[in-house]
Amino acid sequence: MLDTSNRRHQVLLVLGAVALLVLPLLLQQGGNAWVRIVDIALLYVLLALGLNIVVGYAGLLDLGFVAFFALGAYMFGLLASPQLTDNFPALAAAFPQGLHLPWWLVIPLGAGIAGLFGVLLGAPTLRLRGDYLAIVTLGFGEIIRVFLNNLDHPVNITNGPMGIGQIDSITVAGLDLGRKLEIGGWAVSSVTLYYYLFLAFVVLSILICHRLETSRIGRAWMAIREDEIAAKAMGINTRNLKLLAFGMGATFGGVAGVLFASFQTFVSPESFSLMESIMIVAMVVLGGIGHLPGVVLGALLLAGLPEVLRYVAGPLQAMTDGRIDAAILRQLLIALAMIAVMLLRPKGLWPSPEHGRALLRLKKPGGKA
Repeated sequence: MLDTSNRRHQVLLVLGAVALLVLPLLLQQGGNAWVRIVDIALLYVLLALGLNIVVGYAGLLDLGFVAFFALGAYMFGLLASPQLTDNFPALAAAFPQGLHLPWWLVIPLGAGIAGLFGVLLGAPTLRLRGDYLAIVTLGFGEIIRVFLNNLDHPVNITNGPMGIGQIDSITVAGLDLGRKLEIGGWAVSSVTLYYYLFLAFVVLSILICHRLETSRIGRAWMAIREDEIAAKAMGINTRNLKLLAFGMGATFGGVAGVLFASFQTFVSPESFSLMESIMIVAMVVLGGIGHLPGVVLGALLLAGLPEVLRYVAGPLQAMTDGRIDAAILRQLLIALAMIAVMLLRPKGLWPSPEHGRALLRLKKPGGKA
């Protein structure tokens, strides 16, 4: 019986892997726009997995998570574009060909700087909980965005609201992902090549999160989430573990930012607004707080739903003779969909199966705690 179940599980894994590998090639036939939507959705999955460490595992409400996303993106934008050499003659003399660091070197730097700022954010908020913690983290996210928006004078570092352009694309083993690949008579687009890179990072991130969840650190985070006072009484170092949660979650945002900058080849402060932070939190809550499959599902749905609804909002706008703006209608449809899901599935679309299990046992006749 167990062997049959294991075989079925392995078959499902193989079929799922094959489907993920073939998916962009099929979507590419309908246009690169569909593959691009999936690429952006995978980046949001990375962000949601990082925020899930802070919110889902440790129970710390973070509304400024997009700041770490911005730090990683601007790190790659500065180190893999002409921005610094154009504005600093000393760097231009030292790097006559321009400053173009490879992505495999910038990703650890982006993760490191984001993790450092995550710890710096967590340090002054150790005594805060609930709404107060949310307000402080929200302010941190806005401070980073405003800082990047105004760091164009007296010395131009980030180019201010105009953003940084001409960012290098990622090259893997001599293959430039920014250009389409010709294989025989078959052309693989740039967005399809990026899809496979993003998918690899998502799979690696899921494995890391799963190991964290089942480790002693993960169980300690969950103890803090359920009752911080009881966790401290049991000897858990809540201070260090909270800082670790902020730092670990922020590294995911930094890595996603580096990938985003290379994919877009352009970054600006407008991409890292407060609404982005709220959307990432909504992905975690909508999918199922603390449950990896639910978080992935919530990120995919909320990242892809706005784009899919473009094809719904257009006809609805035409029915009203253009009286309703399509963008506003699309946001309205998204909000209604989220309200409906929260009313019908208050624990999320795919909540953790262990959530509330002990309470159900107590309610059963003769149940034991």
